[in-house]
Amino acid sequence: MKAALLQGAQALGLALDDGQFESLLAYLALLAKWNRVYNLTAVRSAPDMLTHHLLDSLAVLRPLQAQTQGRALKLLDAGSGGGLPGVALAICRPELDVTCVDAVAKKAAFIQQAAATLKLPNLRGLHARVESLGGPFDLITSRAFASLADFTAWTAQALAPHGVWMAMKGKLPDEEIAALPPDVDVFHVEHLTVPGLNAERCIIWLRKRAGQ
Repeated sequence: MKAALLQGAQALGLALDDGQFESLLAYLALLAKWNRVYNLTAVRSAPDMLTHHLLDSLAVLRPLQAQTQGRALKLLDAGSGGGLPGVALAICRPELDVTCVDAVAKKAAFIQQAAATLKLPNLRGLHARVESLGGPFDLITSRAFASLADFTAWTAQALAPHGVWMAMKGKLPDEEIAALPPDVDVFHVEHLTVPGLNAERCIIWLRKRAGQ
C-alpha cells in the first residue's frame, strides 16, 4: 500500500514528507477498521480505497494550492462521509483549518476519532446538517454530495464574502451547471487525472457573483 501511495503521489506531482505518508496510510487503516462496523463507505478493499478515495482526494491538492497560494484558510467539507477529501487535505495542508460536517452521527464521530488518532489539531468532525451552519468559511468543498445548485444553496450562508466553492465531480456536469441560479458564477473548470482510476474527474470552482 505504501508503494502504491508513493507512486500515486508522484504521478500527481505531490511533494509529501514521510510523516504525511504515514498519516495517510494510518487514515486508510482506520477507515477500513471502522467501515467493517459502521459502513462508512461502500468501497471495501484497501487497494480500491486507495485509488477511489485517497488518491481521488489527493488529486485536488495541486489545484487547491494554485487557488489558495498556501494561505491559512478555514475549509468546510460538506457531506464529508468518511472524511473525503477533508481528512486528506488536513494531513497534507496543515495550514488549513478543516471542518468535516455530516448529517450522520457515526460519520462525524469517525472524523473526530481520526483527528485524535492522527494528532491533527486542524481537523474536526461536526454532526449537523450543512444548511444549519454559520461561517464564515473561506472555502467550501464537497465530493459526491449533491447537485451544484443544492450544494451552493445549502452552504451559501456559511461562505465568506470572498470565499469560493470547490465541487469535486466525475464527468463534467453540464446540466447541473446550466441549472445554477444567476447569483452563482462558475469561474473555472479543471479536469483531473487520478492514478489507477479509469474514470472522468473534474473540479468545478464557483463563487457568488459580485453584488449578490
